[in-house]
Amino acid sequence: GFDGHQPYSPEEVREALQIGPDAPIITTDARHRAEAKSGLITLVEHALLARLH
Repeated sequence: GFDGHQPYSPEEVREALQIGPDAPIITTDARHRAEAKSGLITLVEHALLARLH
């Protein structure tokens, strides 16, 4: 099972998905509401800021 274990590092995820160095990689457990919420807020903030540049 998952059990909170992250099998891949953020760098491995970035490389696999071809995500640029400026995009945030967030590791969170979506089963924990507060963690998932803060992760979504970070992503939305990044997306909004990216649109302004």
